[in-house]
Amino acid sequence: QVQLVESGGGLLQAGGSLRLSCVAPGATFSRYRMGWFRQPPGKERDFVATIAWTSDVSYHADSVKGRSTISRDNAKNTVYLQMNSLKPEDTALYYCAATTRSTLATRSLLYDYWGQGTQVTVSS
Repeated sequence: QVQLVESGGGLLQAGGSLRLSCVAPGATFSRYRMGWFRQPPGKERDFVATIAWTSDVSYHADSVKGRSTISRDNAKNTVYLQMNSLKPEDTALYYCAATTRSTLATRSLLYDYWGQGTQVTVSS
């Protein structure tokens, strides 16, 4: 079992930036592909970004491409999501997820472990 704990959410203004963190205490973190998903109020959970074990390959959803960067520090068992130029439509509960899949994974069902989520609210 892998425990994931997100942090860094909050109330922000449009145009601002945020950095979400997700730590996996006690896990062999480097074994896992990590992903970020988000669920806006009343909507389904959507893919945001994913990063491979070795940190050199990442992929972002079109909705955040150019405004976001996923990164990881395997020594700290932590994955990050930096988002800039925030928009009100970025408002959502943001989840961190882990999978042992080595190939690109953008669907939530491909992830085995999930955090509890951190709320991000962007005001206009």
